Parts: sequence; structure tokens; C-alpha cells
Amino acid sequence: MKRINLEIKALSPLAIGRQKPGGSVSEAESYIPGSVIRGAIAAVILKWANTSISDGDNFHELFLGENPAIFQNAYCANIKVESEVRVLPATALSSKNKPGFKSRPDDPKHNGVFDTLIDHFCAEGFGHLYDPNCPADGGRVDVFTGFYQIQDKYYSNSASTRLLTRVGINRRRATSEERVLYSLEVLNESQDHKEKPVIYTGGIFAPDDLAESLQVFIDNHQEDLRLGGATSRGLGRVKITAKLPVEIKPRVSNQIKQFNDKLHQRWHEWKNIFGNPIKDLPKNRVYFTIDLQADTILSENWRRTTVISPQMLQELTGVTDSSLELHAAYNSYDYRSGWNSAWGLMKDVELVTNKGSVYLFSTSGEDLWIKALEDLEVKGIGDRTCEGFGQVEVCNEFHSVFRENAK
Repeated sequence: MKRINLEIKALSPLAIGRQKPGGSVSEAESYIPGSVIRGAIAAVILKWANTSISDGDNFHELFLGENPAIFQNAYCANIKVESEVRVLPATALSSKNKPGFKSRPDDPKHNGVFDTLIDHFCAEGFGHLYDPNCPADGGRVDVFTGFYQIQDKYYSNSASTRLLTRVGINRRRATSEERVLYSLEVLNESQDHKEKPVIYTGGIFAPDDLAESLQVFIDNHQEDLRLGGATSRGLGRVKITAKLPVEIKPRVSNQIKQFNDKLHQRWHEWKNIFGNPIKDLPKNRVYFTIDLQADTILSENWRRTTVISPQMLQELTGVTDSSLELHAAYNSYDYRSGWNSAWGLMKDVELVTNKGSVYLFSTSGEDLWIKALEDLEVKGIGDRTCEGFGQVEVCNEFHSVFRENAK
């Protein structure tokens, strides 16, 4: 498969509904889900198609085939769009008093963000509790979530929202209905009320023979696409730029090597301070993490779960490895629903494992896993991956940002 990088420029507020609550306010997502992009592109293709859709044609292969195109989520990019937007792992912490990435080493407003996965692992191996404080002021720390980019330094990304209040319309009289008010929470189309538009970046993994055709079609209909709800009321206008398809470069082997180098280095630092551990670090085992870059729908033995067990990972990848072991899981859950425009029905409510969740594994058979993990980064994990769920990254580089080097 080839990757088509997308740049989505918001031209009007986006009503990307997170859920359908019981109240009168529709909450907005903080990003553009892959399912929304997928549905918008499919709708435009069907609108401009000259023939009916049938089994085996390009549309069927892209959206309904056994190996359909994978539409990833689009996350807000505050700096150059060439820099990849990533999800902070659940093991990232920051000061409770001055949270956030440092704009410079002596930043008076932010005390920096650091990761605790490797230190937690080392502390357990040496029989100690790991309860870090803020490296800048010694104060308390808390989990720091969200999106980030790297461009000379670390940047925290977020899309601002606002409420739009509307009045209901009496369909018989075509006038406003008394006592019928509702509010839509929308993603703003500009940054901090300035003229600079908000830009989201995402991607599509498409079959090799259809990637170029899909890219050309999106580029020819850049401003025909509408994302989210309330499009008949002027919301959802975007301009989507699709870059030329590129080959997927393998990087898992290098990521695992860098992660293990940092882990062994940190283990020896703990050993120099605390002496011998409870149990030595095995020399014949390789450690790797699976970091969820999108909400994920997991199931094991027909039941929903939030933990990727060794048995589940082997089934999903087709790798048989009795030495695979799960050492730690940092995860949380939520519920997701949605609206299927094609059917005109609500989607099922799904139990999802939240993006940012981290799973630490080890194995003595590294060679068995390299290709499988590379495929996992492309195809994702769990159910409905073609809609943006289940996107993963192996050995997120942020795990090497330690407390004393908070960014």
C-alpha cells in the first residue's frame, strides 16, 4: 500500500460530533476522525460517478473490499505540516502548576513534559516505588495528554472550539419555533480569532494500483468536500490537498533499537545509584511498545477489552511466539458512536481504548516481529481500522524523554 498525505484547511466551523448527548448541546471532537473523511470522499465519488457501483469496481475495492483503503484521523497541526503530528503517550507527565512544553530552557510559564514508562519499568525491577515530582520546582505532576509536533523543539497542538446557538424552525410555517433552542459545539476555522486558518494533517493508505487515481480525484475536488454535520447551514467547508502517493518506508527496526538502547542505558543508571536489582535484565530479550495513536476497538474471545494481551497480539499478526510477554499496560477507555449517512442510522455504541494508551512487551524472537509490526503500523489493530480506529506506532520516540530532560 501507498500513503497519501492529506492537508485539510478549515474554511468554516466544523461540527464534528463526538457523541449524541441527552442534553441540548452537541459536543465536538478535538480532531477530524477518519470515518468522517472516508464518508465525505465516498459521497463525492458517488455524486460524480457516471455509472452505478458494482462488485469488483474501483469504488468497491476502495471502500468495501477485503483490503479497503485506510483513512486515518486528521490531527491539528500548529506548525509546518511536514512535521508529523503524534499523540502523547499515557505515561507522559507534566507539572500541575505550570503544565506544558517549554518554549525555551528557562521558560517561566511551562515546566516541561517528560515520560515515565522506562523509569517505571526500572523501578519495578529494583523493587522501588516511582513517584516523580516536577524537575523544575519539585511540585506535583499530573498526566499530560494531547497532540504534539517536533520542529527544533516540542509543540503542543490543540484545536479551539466555540458554541453556536441556533433556533429550531417550524417546518409548517417556516418560521422560528418558540422555546426550541439548541447549541452546536464546533471546531474553530481560525487560530485564536486570527485570519490564519486551522490546518489538520492526516493520511490515507490505499492499494498501490488505486492510490494515484484517488489522489488525483481528491485534488480535483478540493473544495467540494464537506466534513461533519450541519453542512446545509454553512458549516463543514474545507479545502483538502492530497499529496502524491509515497512508498511506506520501514522504520520499526530502527525504532526498536533506539528504544532498547535507551532502556539499557537507563537500567545501568539505576544500577549505579541503587545497586543490584531484584532480577537482572535479560540479555537475550528485546523490548518494544505499542502506542495507540487513535481510539481503538479491541475484542478478545468475542468480548470487548482494553488490554492487548500476548495471545491477542499473536492472533492479530499471525506470529507464533511463546516467549512474548506483556510487562505493563497504561490505558483508559471511553465510548464512541456516530451517524452513518449512507444508511441514515446511528452507529452502534462501541467501547474504545483511548488514544495514547501504551503497552510494553518483550520477546526473545525479535526477527519474528519486525515485519509483523511494520504491517501493524500500516493496517492498525482491532476493528474498523479503515475508519481511523486502531492506528498504532511502535516505540514512540517520546519514551526517551526522561524527567531530568523535560521538554
